[in-house]
Amino acid sequence: MPADGVEIERKFLVRCLPDLGDARRAVIRQGYLTQPSDSVEIRLRQKDEACFLTLKSDGGTVRVERETEISQAQFDTLWPETEGRRVEKERWTGELPGDLKFELDLFSGALDSLRLVEVEFESESTATAFTAPDWFGADVTQDKRFKNKALALDGMPD
Repeated sequence: MPADGVEIERKFLVRCLPDLGDARRAVIRQGYLTQPSDSVEIRLRQKDEACFLTLKSDGGTVRVERETEISQAQFDTLWPETEGRRVEKERWTGELPGDLKFELDLFSGALDSLRLVEVEFESESTATAFTAPDWFGADVTQDKRFKNKALALDGMPD
């Protein structure tokens, strides 16, 4: 998460899987406490053994993100409230040229054929100038159907 609370990222479908030999793997389950009509999202996330509560604003490439670590007991208390609004995935984090990192999400369950990759940037101009590697597919940054909240609520986009 960015230190200033602003996330600048682009999201892409994955054309083909890269070599993940140097990437780090994490298992993630996340659920949403907010309702579909809410303009912000409040998310619970368990990433391996760590648990987080996150607020994200609506938006595309640039959005506000505030995150705080919570205890497993706090997570377990709130988790039942996310029923019907959850996603599970493996996240692979690796390096790209230019000191950039990718986060490749391989979804499971009803979304098991979905593969998305995100890249975070220091500025909007860097995000705009980014040339995606060959293994990236279509840019879906502005397509709200591919936001994790929408995936948790609506399932696989058409």
